[in-house]
Amino acid sequence: MAITHATDATFANETGSGLVLVDFWAPWCGPCKMIAPVLEELDSEMGDKVKIVKLDVDDNQQTAAQYGIMSIPTLLVLKDGQPVDKVVGFQPKEALAGRLEQHI
Repeated sequence: MAITHATDATFANETGSGLVLVDFWAPWCGPCKMIAPVLEELDSEMGDKVKIVKLDVDDNQQTAAQYGIMSIPTLLVLKDGQPVDKVVGFQPKEALAGRLEQHI
């Protein structure tokens, strides 16, 4: 499954069912750029179990505020639309995969 880009308008629809990893990011954020290839690898390895959605916090401040996103990158794990885990800052692929496996 390909990584999806959500907006304030599409966020609920994109994240309402199943297990979803949301990357709250911004184009100017260095650690966000570092985590992008990690998310691509996770998508290729776990895309059948986990949907990955990216949300640009500069363009979609309403959703970021709704989830209390204060620092980026923040990775929020949602299960059927409800938050079940949250990671702030860069994480290696193995660490993220391990956290996701807990919720599958």
